[in-house]
Amino acid sequence: MIQQKPIENFKEYSQFESLKDFNNNIEAFLFEHKKDFTRSELIAFKGLVRFCAKVYGVSNASISTILRAISDRNNGHGVSESTFHRMKRKCVKLGILTVKETVRKDGSQSSNLWIFNRFLKKDDSRSNRNDTPCNQRKQEESAKNQQTNDEQLTPHKTNHQNLFKTNDLYNKRNDVQLNYTYTSNRVPKEFRNLVNCFFDNYKMIKELWKIITIQTRCLTYYTLQDKVDLAVDTFKQLIRNLKNGRKIKNIFGYYWGIVNNFLDAEMYELMATLGETD
Repeated sequence: MIQQKPIENFKEYSQFESLKDFNNNIEAFLFEHKKDFTRSELIAFKGLVRFCAKVYGVSNASISTILRAISDRNNGHGVSESTFHRMKRKCVKLGILTVKETVRKDGSQSSNLWIFNRFLKKDDSRSNRNDTPCNQRKQEESAKNQQTNDEQLTPHKTNHQNLFKTNDLYNKRNDVQLNYTYTSNRVPKEFRNLVNCFFDNYKMIKELWKIITIQTRCLTYYTLQDKVDLAVDTFKQLIRNLKNGRKIKNIFGYYWGIVNNFLDAEMYELMATLGETD
């Protein structure tokens, strides 16, 4: 067992170079394993993650403290301790989390030490630092307030250099010449036609829609129209960010982050209005 002490004294257990490095690893982990968690478990997971900012990826917060913070953050709607423990067991099994017991000076048991493990290799983490947006949910909410639902995009006529550079790089990298008319019928026309205004490439359209289907596969209450609305809103956010000068190396990873944060915002809103069911 480890003796309990201030969190600053546990820096030796951190496997991350910066908070951004930690966030990138968490996003990459969720990209692969979000489907393995229930909605309640994801809330518990992200609640724990928020306590790992002072020492990157490490926390000694007690479970009661974490659960109280989750409840306070969501207007009194939290998750149960049993949910937290289910989340913990899954994280340990998937290798993203190590849990060590700590003791006080008198030998009595104290709170656990939560240690997040790297999911990305260090080189991968460095090369992908700008691939996905961090703290994007706040940016999305701000952007929603600033943009009207009827915001007019300017397809084909936009002169934003990064937008077309991204498209050109994608085409060259994949050597794909087929246009949007080759897109599978499984992709709704409304989304296909919108993406075509900026990326006339069937494979890009297909991959962007695939992200929507993966992210919503566990949301059984989502209708096809709900998925289309989500896809349209998030793609418009992607285009706004490109036109505003954001440099994006991996457009699919970045789009995944936008969709994920839109769903997070919706989840917290539902929790505030309906309450958490466990």
